[in-house]
Amino acid sequence: MIDDHLVVDTPGDREIVLSRVFEAPARLVFAAFTRPDLIVRWYGARGWQLVGCEVDLRVGGRWRFESQGPDGQRMVQRGVYREITAPQRLVCTERFDDQSYPGDTLVSHTFTELAGRTTVTTTLRYATPEGRDVALRYPMVRGITESFTRLAGLLATRTGGQQ
Repeated sequence: MIDDHLVVDTPGDREIVLSRVFEAPARLVFAAFTRPDLIVRWYGARGWQLVGCEVDLRVGGRWRFESQGPDGQRMVQRGVYREITAPQRLVCTERFDDQSYPGDTLVSHTFTELAGRTTVTTTLRYATPEGRDVALRYPMVRGITESFTRLAGLLATRTGGQQ
């Protein structure tokens, strides 16, 4: 069984915390977050796909994702890796090229494995409270839920469907 429940919390005026359990070991989930050949297979809301995915996975390395929507819209997000502790933790900055909100967002992913299942907890810390509020007004939760559903399907194929 795949638990597709995304838990969303707003513990402060600049943070959003997202959490979901995946039926796969942490090493596979971490790989799905860091390997371009895997990222392009799950990242993005329904109707969106990555048409560009660059990952320089090292502290100080840069990443860049370019997505295309169903009507040809383009969205580019990029950042710099700050901490990489495989397969437990990944920290980077994030900025959208359209400057949807000011400043860089600090994105921290933790991967906690228990009995072959991995809980991914993502903390988004925005530069300003207004930035967080803008993100909450977008269909962010829907998009992440759809993206994580695709990720769960990918992980099921990589674990041989052993759920």
